[in-house]
Amino acid sequence: MAQQRSRASHQEATGSYRRLQITLAIVLTILVVEVLGGIFSGSLALLSDAGHMLVDALALGLSLLAIRAARRPATATKTFGYHRAEILAALANGAILVLVSAYIFYEAYHRFTEPAAVKTPLMLTIAIVGLFANLGGLLLLNRGSRRSLNVKAAFWHVLGDTISSVGVIIAGIVITLTGRYLADPIAAVAIGIIILWGAVRIVRESADVLLEAAPRDVETSEVVDFLQHIRGVNEVHDIHIWTITSDIYALSAHLVIDDQMVSRSMDIVKTVRQELAERYGISHTTLQLECESCPTGTVCELDRHDVPESGKADSP
Repeated sequence: MAQQRSRASHQEATGSYRRLQITLAIVLTILVVEVLGGIFSGSLALLSDAGHMLVDALALGLSLLAIRAARRPATATKTFGYHRAEILAALANGAILVLVSAYIFYEAYHRFTEPAAVKTPLMLTIAIVGLFANLGGLLLLNRGSRRSLNVKAAFWHVLGDTISSVGVIIAGIVITLTGRYLADPIAAVAIGIIILWGAVRIVRESADVLLEAAPRDVETSEVVDFLQHIRGVNEVHDIHIWTITSDIYALSAHLVIDDQMVSRSMDIVKTVRQELAERYGISHTTLQLECESCPTGTVCELDRHDVPESGKADSP
C-alpha cells in the first residue's frame, strides 16, 4: 500500500513538473505582451496584471526548482529528504503575493488622486488574450493543486492573473461606455484584494506544515479513538500527527498493550500501520509499545533498576 502511494505520488510530481513548465512558457509570453500593451495604452490595471505575471513567472520557476529539490534522496543529515523544499517555495510564493497586492494598492492610490487617460481598445485586446492564456494555465495546474501545496500556490498565482484579466476587461468596457478613467484603479484594487486573499491562505497553510500542525483533513481525537478500538490496543497516548509535505503524513504514538510475545506485538503494529495508511493516508508511523503506561514526564523505574543513586554502576 505504501509503495503504491509512493509510486502514485512520484507520477503526480512528474506530471505537475511538466504542467508547470508549460504554464511558465505561457506566462512569460503573456507577460511581454502585457508590459508592452500597458505602456502604450497607459492602463494601470494592465500594468498591474503584467507585474503580477512577472511575479508569477518567478513563482513558477521557484516551484519547478522546489519539485526538483524534493526528488533528491534522503541523507544522513536530511533524514526526511528535501520534501519541505516545496513547502518553503509555497511560503515564499505566498509572501511575494502579499507584496504584489501591497504595491498594487500603492499605485492605485496615486491613480485615484491623479486619474490618467487610458487607450481602451489596446487595453481590451491584450486583456482578452491574457484571459484565454490564463484559463489554459488553470486547466493545466488544476489537478496538481489538489494534492501539492506548492502547485496550489502556483495555481493561485495563475488564478489571480485570470481574475486580473477579467478585471481589466470590465474596466476597459466601463471606460469605453462612460469615459470614467477611475474604473482603471478601481479594477486594480479589486485585483489586489483577490490576490491578497489567496496569498493569506497559502501563507497560513504553509506555516501550519512548518509548525508541524496536524493535517486539516485528519482529526487527532478521531485517530486516537479509532486506534483504541483496534484489537490488542488498550490505550494510546503521546500521539503526534504532522505533515512532512503535501499528501505525506506522519504519526508517532505510544500504544499500551498486554504483556505478550514479541511476535503477537508485531501483529498489532502491522495492523495499526495498515489501518492508518488506508483510513487516513498516514504512510510514516513510529509506534512505541508499552505493557504499562507511565506518567508523562517521568522516567520508567525499569530503566533505573541497575543504576545506584550516585548515577554510576557498582564495581564488581
